[in-house]
Amino acid sequence: MILDCAIIGGGPAGLTAGLYASRGGLQNVTMFEKGMPGGQITQSSEIENYPGFFDHTKSGMDFMDTWQKQCFHFGMKHQMEEVTSVYKVGDNFQIALAGKEPVEAKTVIVCTGSTPKRAGFKGEDEFFGKGVSTCATCDGFFYKNREVVVLGGGDTALEEAFYLSNICSKVYIVHRKDTFRAAPSTVERVQKKDNIEIITNAVINEVVGDNMGVNGVYLGINDGSTRKLDLTGLFVFVGHNVNNMVLKSNNGEFICDVNENGQVIANLRMHTSLEGLFVAGDIRIDAPKQVVCAAGDGAVSALEVISYLQERS
Repeated sequence: MILDCAIIGGGPAGLTAGLYASRGGLQNVTMFEKGMPGGQITQSSEIENYPGFFDHTKSGMDFMDTWQKQCFHFGMKHQMEEVTSVYKVGDNFQIALAGKEPVEAKTVIVCTGSTPKRAGFKGEDEFFGKGVSTCATCDGFFYKNREVVVLGGGDTALEEAFYLSNICSKVYIVHRKDTFRAAPSTVERVQKKDNIEIITNAVINEVVGDNMGVNGVYLGINDGSTRKLDLTGLFVFVGHNVNNMVLKSNNGEFICDVNENGQVIANLRMHTSLEGLFVAGDIRIDAPKQVVCAAGDGAVSALEVISYLQERS
């Protein structure tokens, strides 16, 4: 069976694409996601900026649960397989699966998103998972009533720092500049929290520890001085890497146009340079990396797939 549309990735963009494609009349829509659908937002402690959703008792996992049920209700299928590559043969696409036979599809929407970057300081890799983390919701509980440090200056860093401040005795925010990229309301909320200390114009030079994990963090201040924080938890939020490997061919070249950062070049209708291939969410250029925007991308891409298939019939 040839799929009408193969959706790769099960975050907000992929789920919304599946909803609009299946509800829009396509009969064979399958989302390929090797884990449970939901994406990175399932790791968030609370959602307050998605229109119509303002329940602070709900986590990102709660938020995404109803999305899955809605998509499956309208006929989208979920295949829990890892996609290794996508390539075009004639008018259709081959979806290569790890350890399985490839699947053929008339169109593809890639919604593989991005993953957190490493900051590159000494000891980061050595102590990753042993005191160094990129998920406050996952690991914050381990530092209840203890001190931790958060590295970063964007919305995610400050939001997670605020979340940790409700668990930990004290949270240090370390940022290399003296201004933040985060929304002004988020900055103000963090600044008002008594147990959050903001350290600007500083970087993390090294994290140290022993067999038990992290026990100290050395900071480098812009004025040339240093400072040591004696604590056991470090949370890093310094951006994301684009998950674009499925779009690489065997020779290492991308099957569609990407920019210097590996983000897929797409127009406002989510079309790539390869006919029949669409993208949505964090993988595309200029993605705002917000759930509501990823969902919008997913809707647009699915509507474009429907139009594309109608024109071909």
